[in-house]
Amino acid sequence: MLGRFEAGSEGTQHVFPVPVYWEDTDAGGIVYYANYLKFTERARTDMLRGLGINQQEMLEEGANFVVRACKIEYLKPAKMEDQLEVVTLVTSLRGASLHMQQNICRNGEILVETTVRVACLGEDGRPQRLSSAINDKFNALLGYSGLLANTSAREE
Repeated sequence: MLGRFEAGSEGTQHVFPVPVYWEDTDAGGIVYYANYLKFTERARTDMLRGLGINQQEMLEEGANFVVRACKIEYLKPAKMEDQLEVVTLVTSLRGASLHMQQNICRNGEILVETTVRVACLGEDGRPQRLSSAINDKFNALLGYSGLLANTSAREE
């Protein structure tokens, strides 16, 4: 796991570092708009790893996470050599889906805001309830149990 979990004003959040490389930018040295979605995807994957959720094992057991909806607002551009952070906050959890707010920041300033709805699908492509173990891990982020401290300690 490259990121870290932090207590934020709205709950436990995951903070993922993203350095901006040449390949992330357009001819003007500005981050290409679609690459922000790649940054948020990497941050979500890192958050799952930090929670002890192995996506390969999920696939082998017949379940996977997919992005069901995403809204993105570009507020300010990031540039080559910037050191960004993707701050992910799980905002709600349902039987087979969860909502997240993901902000891409530079030195604490929000450059890009995204809201994402992720669904858990079974092998047949239909929604599948989250396992109780995975549900407990997301509930820990939402502050409904003490599991997060135990999970984070194992990762470090």
